[in-house]
Amino acid sequence: MKYLVFWAFLFAKLGSPATAQQVKIETEAGPIVVELYPDKAPGTVANFLRYVTDKRYDGARFYRVVRLDNQATSPVKIEVIQGGLGTDSTRMFPPIAQETTQKTGLKHLDGTLSMARGLPNSGASEFFICINPQPELDFGGKRNPDGQGFAAFGKVISGMDVVRKIQAGETGQPGPTSAYSNPLQLLRKPVLISTVRQLP
Repeated sequence: MKYLVFWAFLFAKLGSPATAQQVKIETEAGPIVVELYPDKAPGTVANFLRYVTDKRYDGARFYRVVRLDNQATSPVKIEVIQGGLGTDSTRMFPPIAQETTQKTGLKHLDGTLSMARGLPNSGASEFFICINPQPELDFGGKRNPDGQGFAAFGKVISGMDVVRKIQAGETGQPGPTSAYSNPLQLLRKPVLISTVRQLP
């Protein structure tokens, strides 16, 4: 029964599963427009749109940026910016099943939108955007020791200049941390997300 409810929600929000959806992320650094792929990653897209519809990302932040200069302890380097609810677990929905890139056929390319996670199947509210191709985040990649990679589900179609501007922000502060971040990668001034809305 719970699966019927999930798919009913999915089709109600997305219509035809083959139709790409666009969402505008308004930040204090400028707007970012992303295109989502419900035909390839239906569960991840439905989860993201659930947060959007409930306006749970309003007032969230981009709080973590990963550059080549702030991950000295990691043998596998990546470049991303990460946003979401951070440590505010009261606004998070339960974690969802992970749709790996092996299942979806998507790749972590420049501008790819993907779900952050700790353990497999632990992704919930946090998301990241790739700067430059990041194959080590795909299934079989070495960034995460379990080799499952991350769940790509969309791509930036407008606003990569804003993404790069956020990535260039000053980092390194003893602030709130989570399973997804460390102090060296936390923005000293997190970037406010004022609204996230699905475009018609």
